[in-house]
Amino acid sequence: MKPKVNQILYLQISSTDEEEAMQQFKSRIAEVTDEYISMEVPLNEKTGKFKKLYVGDDLAAYYMSDGGVKNHFISSVIGFKEDVIRLVVIKNPDPETISKEQRRSFLRVPAELELAVKFSEQLQFLAFTEDVGGGGVSFVCDGYIPLSLNGTVSCWILVHYKNGSIEHIPFKGEMVRIKPLETGKQLVMMRFTEIGDRDRQKVIRFCFERQLDFRKR
Repeated sequence: MKPKVNQILYLQISSTDEEEAMQQFKSRIAEVTDEYISMEVPLNEKTGKFKKLYVGDDLAAYYMSDGGVKNHFISSVIGFKEDVIRLVVIKNPDPETISKEQRRSFLRVPAELELAVKFSEQLQFLAFTEDVGGGGVSFVCDGYIPLSLNGTVSCWILVHYKNGSIEHIPFKGEMVRIKPLETGKQLVMMRFTEIGDRDRQKVIRFCFERQLDFRKR
């Protein structure tokens, strides 16, 4: 489903400033053509302030469609229009690049990040993620490590951002699926059961940056 006039867009703006990169803005779509989308100047609902954008700014957006589906896409600012109010013009994404996910879930991106997992004082190990999202991660570890479904573990993940900063993000997770691999290793799907809102936003910020990288390749 393509974005439509009067739909609300929820936005994050690419920025080297950590605080700004994690903020969410909202805007109403005023016009849609095959080439572009015109939207109202984005508003930060928490602060009540409008966000000034510039040509070339990259952004991640999503809008809701029927059935509670989130439709995600990456775009950039290409200009401005003066109507009754000032409008921001962004590229209309190719429909094939719009990804969909159910309400209350989070988009995941492929990523190889260092992950520390602690079951107990006797069982701790390092692994690397296969993908990362605001709702959880999947990772690969040695097949001999005794794992069990629904087990809760303490973890931290090492996240690198484009501006060179690094974050150790702690969380607790529950293993929801374990898949043996032909290599003798095992793929573990894990969802977050305890993670701070600020830490979750750090993960989402990383996913946004990864999406931008994929788009530019």
